[in-house]
Amino acid sequence: MGKGITYTAKQPNADGFIAYSDEEHSVWRTLYERQLAVLPGRACNAYLSAHADLGLSPDHVPQCREISERLEPMTGWRVAPVPALIPADQFFTMLANREFPAASFIRDRRELDYLEEPDIFHEVFGHAPHLTDRRFSEFTHAYGRASLAADDRDRELLARLYWFTAEFGLVATDDGPRAYGAGICSSPGETRYAVENTEPERRPFDVIDVLRTPFRIDTFQPIYYVLDSFDTLFDLAGSDLGALLRKARRLGDFTPAFEAA
Repeated sequence: MGKGITYTAKQPNADGFIAYSDEEHSVWRTLYERQLAVLPGRACNAYLSAHADLGLSPDHVPQCREISERLEPMTGWRVAPVPALIPADQFFTMLANREFPAASFIRDRRELDYLEEPDIFHEVFGHAPHLTDRRFSEFTHAYGRASLAADDRDRELLARLYWFTAEFGLVATDDGPRAYGAGICSSPGETRYAVENTEPERRPFDVIDVLRTPFRIDTFQPIYYVLDSFDTLFDLAGSDLGALLRKARRLGDFTPAFEAA
């Protein structure tokens, strides 16, 4: 952590309930309200409407079980509390079983703007809305299954696919590109930067190009990929990802659009 802050995962009780402090609820409210102020006109409408579908509110840190109760009838997915970082195989296994892992802690007020590890705000506010959409949920399921079966070399390329869609994806609308990726939609700075700034390159989504594009996690993205529609992700869920990986591997990586860390 940049400020030397350490976090401890919160454990649910026998009923699956996690007790959060008044300060933690207050941090959730601060994060929620400031982010909701910048999302209209910058995030896609499907993402915004999904918040209402999930019953998200600024009043309290949500419980995974209450999110699951709303989500499961929509697309068969659940959200489960986990420590901040879990082994890759566990992460992919959960996705393959239609269970999204959500870190149980929430960030300290001193780290409102940037957190190296994902917390429950990023996971639930950022990612859970995706899973209300069958197209996106099927893509996430297929991604988990493909990654679970892949070797380390192919997982590196698959990570790029997830990064430029679920984390930092844009989608075309009649009003121009709009954000849907969780890494954008949970960050006020990146929300404005990704949609409005003239500096980053916004490329039409091409899965082979995405698989060939390196990224860095600790800076605003110099490249964003813009989907025509979430239908593209649904189509990817039924595609031969192995063949796509082999083609991307033959072509080789693009030159990174950023300086080395």
